[in-house]
Amino acid sequence: MTIIEKARELGVMIQQDDRYIAYNVAKEANDSDEELQQMINDFNLLRLNLNAEMSKPDKSSEKIAEYDQKVKEKYNQIMANENMINFTKAQNAMNNLLAQLNNIITYSANGEDPMTCPVETPSCSGSCSTCGGCG
Repeated sequence: MTIIEKARELGVMIQQDDRYIAYNVAKEANDSDEELQQMINDFNLLRLNLNAEMSKPDKSSEKIAEYDQKVKEKYNQIMANENMINFTKAQNAMNNLLAQLNNIITYSANGEDPMTCPVETPSCSGSCSTCGGCG
């Protein structure tokens, strides 16, 4: 079996993982939530208006502040939506899984033992004298 075939096998396993399934269920719920989609469209329009105002040579500080406030309010409304909360949670779990897989692959490619290399990225203390993580 080639490395590419193993990668495809891993891809199948990823798609069978509960985190992947939860992510897709949450994504579908988001996509079919008409109220949420309208809020996202409104948010994008407000951002465009804010950017347009900021790009003007004769920009108005008052309008910029007003648009900025509206953008923040709309963002908070979006993030408070139950489907968005579920999606964000599922997306974070999926991103964490992918980061763990990437760590194993990266450490292995750098000569570490695939069976014992860390799954989590070590946090950096800033002192290289006590760390062997960056290589």
